[in-house]
Amino acid sequence: MKNFYCENCESRVFFSNTVCLNCGTAIGFDIESCEMVALPENPQSGQFKPCLNYTTHSTCNWAIPADSPDSLCCSCKLTETIPDLTLTENLVAWGKIEEAKRRLVYNLNRLGLRPKPKTETNPDGLLFKFLADPDDPNAPPVLTGHAAGVVTLNIAEADDAERERRRTAMGEPYRTLVGHMRHEVGHYYFDLLVKEEDREGFRELFGDEREDYGEALQRHYKEGPPSDWADSFISAYATAHAWEDWAETWAHYLHMMDSIGTAVHSHTLIERTRQGDPTFDYKSIDLNSFDSIISSWPALACLINSFNRSLGMPDAYPFTTATPVANKLKFIHKLISDHATPWYGGQKDQVIR
Repeated sequence: MKNFYCENCESRVFFSNTVCLNCGTAIGFDIESCEMVALPENPQSGQFKPCLNYTTHSTCNWAIPADSPDSLCCSCKLTETIPDLTLTENLVAWGKIEEAKRRLVYNLNRLGLRPKPKTETNPDGLLFKFLADPDDPNAPPVLTGHAAGVVTLNIAEADDAERERRRTAMGEPYRTLVGHMRHEVGHYYFDLLVKEEDREGFRELFGDEREDYGEALQRHYKEGPPSDWADSFISAYATAHAWEDWAETWAHYLHMMDSIGTAVHSHTLIERTRQGDPTFDYKSIDLNSFDSIISSWPALACLINSFNRSLGMPDAYPFTTATPVANKLKFIHKLISDHATPWYGGQKDQVIR
């Protein structure tokens, strides 16, 4: 992710800010310019207006052109269903989920994958449903998943304690809201990007997606992953089925690209030898080249984990990238490169300069 600055005083601000803490200017994120822009008190007097979900619920900090007929930003327009907001806990949870989704939408746009809402005239679009478990304890809970361009997320995942409980119960080293988003959207982009001519290459790397999905999951939960799963898969869950291997690997590609993008914009330089040689100057990485990306990733992942350990936190990226995993990531990288559309001044994040 790039660095952001207040349009008024040029102070550094964060992606989620709604006001500059230095000068007090109201700000919002403009997806087209990829910048934080000033929001006037009277929307009629400026170039931008806030998303309706900010003015009504204080849950969005994205801006819309003042003359646009839209009231919702391009991220909020992807949300079809929200929980009962008369319950304070639901409003808080929904706000956290939308914040994670905005980061996802930013990532996808920077890669040249611009999701549009699923409608009758755009059946290949994307929608999100954010649902709460029913009050009846005997009723089935809301299951997070994807089906035909609709991603459903249980808002319980926004509760840190509950998400940690589930992470521990499922034996997962990593479980975050943005991770869920990236994984489920991976299923959507499989349907969108992996064409018939790509299937042979896909099956060589990920396995045969025609295997019965329900039976594969039952087997996975009954028997668990093979003992040597880390030699070929990014996570234990990726062993369950080819679709899950794809979605897990897709999520990690977005993790990797977002982190490297942050390193690029922060002018990160990492010394990998005792002599202090600057092996990786992230500003010079060629983001068109997968070889350049994957060779730089281990050093950055190590740095990220070292920061967490310095603060007494668990590793932020507790994964290793075996050669078969790198080959899967390269397959995804090529598909995105082939299908992405130019954005942000005719560029996408794979050609950051």
